[in-house]
Amino acid sequence: MSARHDVVIVGGGLVGASLAIALDRLGRDVALIEATPSGQMPAVFDERNLSFAAATVNALTALGVMSRLHAPTGAIRRIHVSRRGDFGRVLLEAADYGREAFGQVVVARDFGQALEETLDACSHVTRYRPARFVALAGLADGLRRLRIATDAGEQELRTPLLVGADGSASSVRDALGIEAQRHDYGQRLFVARVRTSRAPDGSAWERLTEDGPTALLPRGDRHYGLIHAVREDDAEAVAALDEAAWLARVQAVFGWRAGRFMASGPRSGYPIVRVLAQRIVAPRAVLLGNAAQTIHPLGAQGFNLGLRDALTLAELIAAGDDPGEDALLADYAARRGPDRERTLRFSDGLARLTSNAAPLLRPLRSAGLLAIDRMPSLQSMLVGGAMGFAGDVPALCREAAP
Repeated sequence: MSARHDVVIVGGGLVGASLAIALDRLGRDVALIEATPSGQMPAVFDERNLSFAAATVNALTALGVMSRLHAPTGAIRRIHVSRRGDFGRVLLEAADYGREAFGQVVVARDFGQALEETLDACSHVTRYRPARFVALAGLADGLRRLRIATDAGEQELRTPLLVGADGSASSVRDALGIEAQRHDYGQRLFVARVRTSRAPDGSAWERLTEDGPTALLPRGDRHYGLIHAVREDDAEAVAALDEAAWLARVQAVFGWRAGRFMASGPRSGYPIVRVLAQRIVAPRAVLLGNAAQTIHPLGAQGFNLGLRDALTLAELIAAGDDPGEDALLADYAARRGPDRERTLRFSDGLARLTSNAAPLLRPLRSAGLLAIDRMPSLQSMLVGGAMGFAGDVPALCREAAP
């Protein structure tokens, strides 16, 4: 059994589903290969808190996803960054830039449901689920051939463009023979919903330490989304803490800026590993999102970067006839290069610098924090990147549709 589609997307997570929705608006015949069966959502759509940059909010509004969120979002009206043991801090106010907010905090589970409802309304997306990518089966006549496994057995799909959006351990990337650099930061990231004695007021806090970042994100349900990184050597002990000891640990690291930590929901832990594909395009194929680059969560730019991957690709496909032609993919790689490199350099460099406990670096970091806080030009550069408006920005990111 064989079927042909204009674009085949392997991976139905945040980025893959968003790309399918964007291509559906263009009238393209899209296949979405999803590992989870109908009625279930991928594991990534859990209680994690996603920080959507303003550009991301604009794009998802235009795609009709934001209006399908069921839970209230939390507006990020100010950002406070400091490091334990260093002087200085950076405070950014959205109002200073004529903005109501730098972005919104969305619960991943709710976002997943909104994507599901939007996909259900698509008329040009064929969803193969549960299904998994098995292997490439050749390249001829301008078409990629691939095999997928479904409950009914193996099936061949043909397409002028294969998209790998299947995460850090991408099977598509491996099948294409694209190598990936890996760097283990030796940290584990714990996430949870917490309540403090002070209700969120729009402040997002990032507290940096030699063990990694601890952040509080203002949710829309009067709770905070907590992100707490620990050394991998300490991870099992932290995971075993009871609620009182867990809250005491976070309080000691974060301080009292948000008041007393009163309660915590269940916490989940994830290793922090950077995965960087050496190439993001191949003949009739492209990598997006975590399959192309999995970055340190410091700065919360992972999904925002991946969505810009997807929307740039959709924009180029809209302007051409053949979605997988060499010139289009070369243009895609050229357009995504600066944004990708800038975001990777920022997240990786900041993660390494702020976790380095060398005494000589402390005055340099303190001077940097003070400079950013007092120099509007430096702040503007930081804000532009954080909001997703730096460089070559996809059109859907620039302005929300009415």
